[in-house]
Amino acid sequence: MPAPDPLLHEIHTRTLAAAVPGVRLVGIDGPAGSGKSTLARQLSDRYGWPVIEIDDFFSWVSFTTWWPRFETDVITPLLEGRSIRYRVRDWIEDEFGEGLAGWKELRWAPVVIIEGVGATRAAITGTLACRVWVHAAASDRLERGVARDGESHRELWERYLQREDEFFAADGTRARADIRVDRSSHPDGPRR
Repeated sequence: MPAPDPLLHEIHTRTLAAAVPGVRLVGIDGPAGSGKSTLARQLSDRYGWPVIEIDDFFSWVSFTTWWPRFETDVITPLLEGRSIRYRVRDWIEDEFGEGLAGWKELRWAPVVIIEGVGATRAAITGTLACRVWVHAAASDRLERGVARDGESHRELWERYLQREDEFFAADGTRARADIRVDRSSHPDGPRR
């Protein structure tokens, strides 16, 4: 087995050492286009932890209206030791993510990753075993978003990133992180 990536190892160690009852929730938060999904996939691949994507609940329109459904459908059952089943956003038919589409199911697991904007917001922070903040330069995030969604979405991304910065500042998300990761485009790779 290859040597563990130091960042993945640190998250793993902190998560398993956390004094939390029941399920150990790992929150991976940060602005859109910062590298949260990539980090979540790396952790899942390495340790077999399932990932719940906030994008299944979130929309371009609001940073908070999705939360009650997420808490009811995901957080509460996991904390009670139950498997979960939830409706996901329909990003194909509704590019703003307001419509619901199919269902996802997840069997209860001892460690679960919650990945996405708002994953470590103040309302959930006390239930998390590990809070990870992933950041990247605004220019990198914008270009990653446009590369994924197309040039026609540039203005939408610009507005969204501004609103997102305001949300994170008001919530104090970054300050609560146990681990902070900079995924900006640096010649030497990601920095801590």
